Amino acid sequence: MSANSYKDDDSTIPDEIKPALDDIRETMVNGFTEEGKAYYEKEFSFFDEVTGISGKLKPYIKKSKPEKKAKIDEEMAKIKVEEGVYLPSNPDGIVVDIDRKSGKPLQSHAKAPFLASFMIEKDVVRVEDEQEIHEKKIEKLSAIFKVGDDCRQDVLALQIISLLRTIWMHAGVDVFVFPYRVTATAPGCGIIDVLPNSISRDMLGREAVNGLYEYFIASYGPETSSEFQRARKNFVKSLAAYSIITYILEIKDRHNGNIMYDSDGHVLHIDFGFCFDIFPGGFKFEQAPFKLTREMVRVMGGSTETQAYRWFEELCVKAFLAARPYAETLAAAVSPMLDSGLHCFKGETIQHLVGRFVPEKSDKEAAQYMRALIRKSFEHVATRGYDEFQRLTNGIPY
Repeated sequence: MSANSYKDDDSTIPDEIKPALDDIRETMVNGFTEEGKAYYEKEFSFFDEVTGISGKLKPYIKKSKPEKKAKIDEEMAKIKVEEGVYLPSNPDGIVVDIDRKSGKPLQSHAKAPFLASFMIEKDVVRVEDEQEIHEKKIEKLSAIFKVGDDCRQDVLALQIISLLRTIWMHAGVDVFVFPYRVTATAPGCGIIDVLPNSISRDMLGREAVNGLYEYFIASYGPETSSEFQRARKNFVKSLAAYSIITYILEIKDRHNGNIMYDSDGHVLHIDFGFCFDIFPGGFKFEQAPFKLTREMVRVMGGSTETQAYRWFEELCVKAFLAARPYAETLAAAVSPMLDSGLHCFKGETIQHLVGRFVPEKSDKEAAQYMRALIRKSFEHVATRGYDEFQRLTNGIPY
């Protein structure tokens, strides 16, 4: 409710639904017991303190990373962890401590996002001799905090991605998707969970890894090994899913900083700030339906004739055909946000979204259409051009 009360990040343009949201919030808070209200205030105070660090970093945007890091450490040291508080994106666990030296400033030209790690206590249930045993488990969780950046678009994209994952699970399509958690907490504020055990393709390049295939060999052994084959299988299943997702939602800004690889070989996409009708810089540099590069194909055997590549094509077709009957359902999930002021809506968003499912085609024609999109995407000149643009302007290797 807080995140949707205003149309701008600075809380100056009220949304039409703000009076209704204010009434609902007031009714809810007035209905709390004294104990409940105290807990509510304690939780929001804690989270505002953590998120507020991003706002305090704004004067340091032009300064060096060590200076930013020192400011984050200074502010993190001031935060008191009250008993029972939790991170909004992870309400199933409570914060028991903060890694006060974990603060890390993240790259941004105009904003001041930062990463921090917390020790979270969770209730874990295991079964032993047909008896449920409840235990406490403490794990480290990292999250990114943002101020002055509307996270609702990421929330919307991840909701659609979660719906697609459910559709594919029910249809028995063997693909892999990981919809990580993003929570919009106030106008222009939010928290983003960090993907566990993963590294961006950008960071691999900065660590002097020559290519994705070389990374797979270094991580999982020779191509003939069972570990490599397992990782390749995970790669294909996830690449197919995210190819369809980026096509359906028209997700752009697919440079190597926004493409991750986890320890099992899955490819994962992050940052959905450019989707539907909006493009980086206002220009549609990325004209391929989705990103399919030479190095990705090399992991699948090096050509479009290998068994792994053909399996990738087959999974793309199956995932697309399984999603088509739900085009209107997915559109209905997007429609309530059309008046939100989100920048990704420029005009006929819903018509274009439904149109990408080619509802006028038969299943056979739709399958042929998807195979044509795959061929169009492979080594598309615009994909290479955008990667080169990102390398020149932001130093992102590819």
